[in-house]
Amino acid sequence: MQRRASPLLADPGHATSVIGKHHQLQTPLTGWGLSRWYIGRHPRADAPLAPGGARLLRGPSGLRQQLDCSEAGQVNPRDSPQRAGTAGATTMEVPVGTRPQEAGEGLGGTRSMSSGRAARASAVPWARFSAWLECVCVVTFDLELGQALEKSSICYLSFPDSHSGCLGDTQFSFRMRQCGGQRSLWHVDDGPYNNKAPLALQREPAHYLGYVYFRQVKDSSVKRGYFQKSLVLVSRLPFVRLFQSLLSLIAPEYFEKLAPCLEAVCNEIDQWPAPVPGQTLNLPIMGVVIQVHIPSRVDKLESNPPKHDQENLLPAPVVLTSVHELDLFRCFRPVLTHVQTLWELMLLGEPLLVLAPSPDVSSELVLALTSCLQPLKFCCDFRPYFTIHDSEFKELTTRTQAPPNVVLGVTNPFFIKTLQHWPHVLRVGEPKMAGDLPKQVKLKKPSRLKTLDTKPGLYTSYTAHLHRDKALLKRLLKGVQKKRPWDTLSALLRRHLLELTQSFIIPLEHYMASLMPLQKSVTPWKSPPQICPFRQDDFLRSLEHAGPQLTCILKGDWLGLYRRFFKSPHFDGWYRQRHKEMAQKLEALHLEAICEANIEAWMQDKSEVEVVDLVLKLREKLVRAQGHQLPVKEVTLQRAQLYIDTVIGSLPKDLQAVLCPP
Repeated sequence: MQRRASPLLADPGHATSVIGKHHQLQTPLTGWGLSRWYIGRHPRADAPLAPGGARLLRGPSGLRQQLDCSEAGQVNPRDSPQRAGTAGATTMEVPVGTRPQEAGEGLGGTRSMSSGRAARASAVPWARFSAWLECVCVVTFDLELGQALEKSSICYLSFPDSHSGCLGDTQFSFRMRQCGGQRSLWHVDDGPYNNKAPLALQREPAHYLGYVYFRQVKDSSVKRGYFQKSLVLVSRLPFVRLFQSLLSLIAPEYFEKLAPCLEAVCNEIDQWPAPVPGQTLNLPIMGVVIQVHIPSRVDKLESNPPKHDQENLLPAPVVLTSVHELDLFRCFRPVLTHVQTLWELMLLGEPLLVLAPSPDVSSELVLALTSCLQPLKFCCDFRPYFTIHDSEFKELTTRTQAPPNVVLGVTNPFFIKTLQHWPHVLRVGEPKMAGDLPKQVKLKKPSRLKTLDTKPGLYTSYTAHLHRDKALLKRLLKGVQKKRPWDTLSALLRRHLLELTQSFIIPLEHYMASLMPLQKSVTPWKSPPQICPFRQDDFLRSLEHAGPQLTCILKGDWLGLYRRFFKSPHFDGWYRQRHKEMAQKLEALHLEAICEANIEAWMQDKSEVEVVDLVLKLREKLVRAQGHQLPVKEVTLQRAQLYIDTVIGSLPKDLQAVLCPP
């Protein structure tokens, strides 16, 4: 079958003819991974529409289902003329490309998996693109479509609401839930990356991250007088700085040259090497080479950035010092006096509503809050930018149950009225200077919450367990007075939060390590010993001589903070991860013990059933170890395979045929 040209939609005016031409692509997408897909909406288009008015021409089944889960919506025609994405309708284009059809394979057909993941990844078009992005979306505000809106989360999340009044270019991010369903064949195997990446930077298993570049400028050729369009990169990688840097290069060029530019960008990204933790990569894009280091679990925290090789590179690369770290000082400017209280709220997984004047302030503040627990993984839900039109609005704002453990970033004051029952609300305004330091929000009681005219402040009845670190505030103020770079102040703030988190976690790590059975108790011919249970009272008693006071100068009610932490999602997430790692270590020690034992002596008085059982168990352990689920050396793997061959060779021919079929 001939390769089909990519149906790029340049503007809503072309939607009728283009969608009409390609409506035959409306077929089930089972077996399709990340290819090029579009969503369009036009009252005159004769092509069939997905539920909710969203047109899906091509794309991963997960995103198809995400859009199919939406419902039709209506809006108030009296909305502000500048309202983006809600007063009219949005046309959504998601260009990525088509792939040539293989012989005997229909549009929705599946491919054989016999060649293995590695061979498939190298042979499948757009496989390298899929390692970085799920898709690229273009969302256009279209006044001509009237009130009939497609209720797609991406469409609404890609535009600031009417309360933001964003003129010019704005960058922000959002996070939305994936719908259930079978993964497509184009889906990247997360295992190799996640096994080496820091927990906080692993691929999102159940959510998509959207990185948005929105432009709103006056345009007399448009009926309402404004050009409004968003370019969105959708990924499962939390590389906010990398993707924002990409958008700052791609979006301005795209708004000038439209589809051909985006086509070239997608092809360039499809030539990038996959993100491998611990490696420094050169990523060419639009005549620029971006050099990045992909963080690894073995990287030392707070160490100097890895040295970048810039030899023989023309043009000289633009070195990105981090793929994910934000400018913490800029994000926390209005709340510096409450950073420690906010750190405790994040640690305890408390529900927090963040109301900001614009999506960029909202999303950066939420991402900064969720990152302040590193190296601890943030285990609660968080939405950097959320709107009342989101399909999860009712679920997250219900009053019939306790507020969910989520950090919600919004710009619509309506949320203050809707979420008055939430225990913590942070409202920030436009950054204003008060002397040398930005004006700080005040701590206020929730009873002082009003509706639309609520003043900036942290509205909570929570009392911090730890005393405020006044020395930190003095150092930050001194840095501002001396006009030190914000990067330096951000590094100071990040180091403080890192040391605070480490001081809290180290006693837990030490106690957890004491629950690990001794290595001498692991014997080859018995099941591995069990990990001792975590007893909270025993741990709290151990704090007297091995508590956080050994590494942290802050005073306060550490015991009370630990007691509340035990009830939080973060303790559950941390404990499950550590227990899993310890269980894998025990299993690896057991495999090593078997490989070091005299297996021939053991087999002398064993029945065939026992020998076959050993073969099956060894094979299972070997498969897990080869899949990097067990921390074992290559020598151990080779010895295990040799033992399996030796044991099978000692069995009768009929059993050998069963265990080793031709």
